[in-house]
Amino acid sequence: MIDDLDFISTCDVPGPTKENIRAILLYNSEVTSDDTVVDIGCGTGGITCEFAQRAKKVISIDKNPEAINITKKNLNKFNLEENVNLICDDGINALKNIEDIDIGVVGGSGRELEEILELLDSKLKPNGRIIITAILVDTKVEAVNKLKDLGYNPKFVEVNISKGRILDRGIMMTSENPIAIITAKREAKK
Repeated sequence: MIDDLDFISTCDVPGPTKENIRAILLYNSEVTSDDTVVDIGCGTGGITCEFAQRAKKVISIDKNPEAINITKKNLNKFNLEENVNLICDDGINALKNIEDIDIGVVGGSGRELEEILELLDSKLKPNGRIIITAILVDTKVEAVNKLKDLGYNPKFVEVNISKGRILDRGIMMTSENPIAIITAKREAKK
């Protein structure tokens, strides 16, 4: 895992997704070296960089040119650019031109989550996985409901992480935003 503090970041672009969240997300993704991963709303590229170390191919999408720029800088910093394709566009337009997805990760949807999930569903390979990270309660509910409508049996975990900082008089715990990780797997038709 890449340490949070090693990422290049800016106040204008969200991220990186915190290390502990990335670890849980990677575990739940069941990523293999044969997988094609699409990261929608890549921000600073935290998730993109982690998948780039493990997957065959990563396609990272963000409509913010600065996010694409920061993700590119992070990929270069960690020498991970070889198997990553960066697309500066909104998720819906970009997904229209992508086929055969093994894992679709949605970290930002620009208020178009339902349509993005429909497109992901239509492009997902048998046994493909969808992973959504969400902070807003509305996004969590919308994601679970849409996945159920599409015939998935979503799994939901909300993660609350606190990190300790050593002080002279003891340890002070500082909490990070709670985040939901919603996963769904397409079952291969028999």
